[in-house]
Order: sequence, then structure tokens, then C-alpha cells
Amino acid sequence: MPSTRTSRARTRAAVGLSVAALAAGATTGAGPAAAQPKAAAAAAADCSSTYKIEQKLSSGTTWRMCWRYDSKAGLVLDDVSYQPKGETQPIKVLSSARLAQIDVPYDDGSVEYDDLTGFGFAQGLVNLAPGECPGGTIKSVKVPDSWDPAHPDVNGLCTTTRSRGHAYRMQGDTANKVYQAQGKDLLVYTVNQVGWYEYMTEWRFQDDGTVNMNVGATGSLSFDDYDAGDGRGWPIGKGASAYATSHSHNVFWRLDFGLDGSSKTKIEQYDSAVSAPVRGQEAPTNKTTRTKVTKELAGDARTYRWWRVVSETGKNKDGHARSYEIVPGPTTKYPGRSFTKHDVYFTEYNKCEQFASNNTGACPAGAGRSVDTWVNGQTLTHPIVWMNVGFHHIARDEDQQPMPVHWQGFSIAPRDVTAMNPLTPDELAWQNGHWRPRS
Repeated sequence: MPSTRTSRARTRAAVGLSVAALAAGATTGAGPAAAQPKAAAAAAADCSSTYKIEQKLSSGTTWRMCWRYDSKAGLVLDDVSYQPKGETQPIKVLSSARLAQIDVPYDDGSVEYDDLTGFGFAQGLVNLAPGECPGGTIKSVKVPDSWDPAHPDVNGLCTTTRSRGHAYRMQGDTANKVYQAQGKDLLVYTVNQVGWYEYMTEWRFQDDGTVNMNVGATGSLSFDDYDAGDGRGWPIGKGASAYATSHSHNVFWRLDFGLDGSSKTKIEQYDSAVSAPVRGQEAPTNKTTRTKVTKELAGDARTYRWWRVVSETGKNKDGHARSYEIVPGPTTKYPGRSFTKHDVYFTEYNKCEQFASNNTGACPAGAGRSVDTWVNGQTLTHPIVWMNVGFHHIARDEDQQPMPVHWQGFSIAPRDVTAMNPLTPDELAWQNGHWRPRS
């Protein structure tokens, strides 16, 4: 089964790359090396125009970043900054952001794939048709270690904008005027083929400062898995002769925050406890407690629990420390491996720790090859955030043919990055904090 997956991926990728080179005739580099976070205030993304993404959205917000292409992780975004209207300088958010693994164990125990470090995820970058990037730009990517070295260039990176619906709506007490705005996003994405699957790696940068990270799996179900013999699959097609083997997709992301241009950020965990109402109260009470996470941590999402990454160097105009809240998405946590047993990991920065499992970084002997082994009590001065989002894929008739996209991901949301809603209309900008109606 692994050999079928590998050979099919390599064959398709090589053909796609050859066609791309003939059609485009363009060559670009794989991107500049990632710069280490600087302690100085953030400036515009520091890279050549070829590798720079800069988009001012219609609402006035500008996102800036550099991109590069890694031989295993695929698309990497560096020096990501956010500048809403009213801010005179870009606010740096992330020093680096990328995928850190796609772990795919099959329910029958026959095989487990580590798609990024073991099965050519990066080399499977595919060409995008103009219709797949409406209103945007498709950039040429030079794929490192290409399966077709004579034709390494792929038109495979889309940058475009999308509407997302209402950003807000408010008509107030009198309804004399309705304040409303439609939200706009910068969308950056690639498609990578690994065997039968095609992974859509999507980054959405909202005009309100939120960043959404998603992976969508599409393509085809593997007919090689229609064995009907393990008793765990789901019947596909007529009758009950072909059973698709169920499996999991455990997707990891690696985020290196650089809030306000500094790698020195703090991690905080918040938990709330709800108590039954006591005599004299109309409702239950809810008390929220902050815990400073000063040591490396393997964390689990719970009801009324959340984390934030806090800047140690920057504050908004109200004097509050800038931070980003981690917003986990729906997940099916896979208990079969030690590195998939937790939803989030906070580790101290180590250059060799690059992938959540089957790590290929040049770590010293005995350092461990998965993210769970790196949580060993170090003090956090430059924390790295690893997010794990799982999806258990039990196939259905509707998955063929082609297979609809199934998404998994999470978000980071600004918390006190700006003093007010960054999309606040000018006529409401005075209503900050404890305000009184104007006479």
C-alpha cells in the first residue's frame, strides 16, 4: 500500500511539473531564508518583491508578509504583519507560520503516513488554473528537490481576496442609522497532492486582524483500500463488496509569534468555573482564573478554557498589552500516538525542532523526534506554538467522485491589539470605554 501511494504521487507530480514548465517558462527561487525575530519594532516584510505579499483590503487594513517554499513543509509565511486604519506602523504578528505534519494512520493498523516528512508533500505542489484564484495572482514556485529536476517551477501559489459576510451590524436605540460593514479577507493558498489526496493549505487574513489556518482534503478515495476485509470500513458503491478503509488526518501547525517585533512573548491560560446560583442571585456565577504558563506545556482544550500569546514589548493605545488568542477548531483527537494526545504544545524555541512527528531537523541524539518529547520543563522565553487538529474520515458514497473538501483548522484572534474594533466607522471612534452620549 505505501508503494502504491508513493509511486502514484511521484508520477502525477512529475507530469504536472513538466506541463507547468512548458506552459509558464518561468523560474523563481524557493524563497529567502527565514530571518530570526528581531527585538526592534516591526517594519514592513523584509524580502524581495518576488517573495513579498502585500494587500490593502477595501476596509483599509493592510497585511504584509514574505513567503518561501520548504522542501518538506511546503509554503512558509514569514514576518507577517497587520496594519489596520488608524495605526501608523505595521504591527508584527508572526515571525513564521507553516504546517508541521500531516499524520495519517489507518484504522486497520496496516499503515501510517507522515505526509510532510515521509511522502513528498512539498514535491506534490500542483498547478492552479486561473479560475481557482478568482481576481487574484498565481505565483510561480520553484520546488526544492523536485521529482522532475529539469522542470522545478510550478504555478502553485494563489493570493486573492474574498468577502466573508458581515463584519458587524449595529442600528442602535433609535434605528435612525444602521452601521454595517462586509468583511474582507486576504486568502493565500496552495494545493499539494500526496497519493490519492489533494491537500488545500489555506491561510485567511481577515481585515479585523484574525488569522484562519485550514487544511482541506479533497481528490479521490483510494480504490486500493476497498478490501472489505477489516470489518472497520464503510461500503462504497453498489452492495457491500467494496469497503473504504477508515483513517485519521492529524494536522499540525507550527507558529513562531513575533508580536511587536520581539520573540519574547508570554503564554497565559484562562479557565472559568460556573457555580450554581446562591440565595439572592438570579443566575449562576462564573469565575475566570488566569494561569501564567512559564514552563513548556502539553495542553488540552476544554470547555471554558483558552490560551493567549502576550507581547512583552508592545501595548495598544489604551495601554493594554497586545496579544493573540488561540481559537481551536472542531477536532477528533487521535489517542493512538503520544504526539497526537494533546491539542496544543508550547515549547521553547529550538532551531532543530521543525516537525511534530518524524522530525527531520538536526537535533542531537536522544532529543526525541516528536513534539511531545520536547516538553521537558524548559522555561519559556521564546515560545513556539504547535496546534494539533484531528479528523476521523469514515468514507461515504458522496465522497466519490471527486471527493468534496473536508476542512480542519483553527484561528488566532487579536485580543487588545488595537484599542477599538479596527473596522470602527469614524463617527463612532469617540465611543471608547466608559463613554457618555453627546449632547
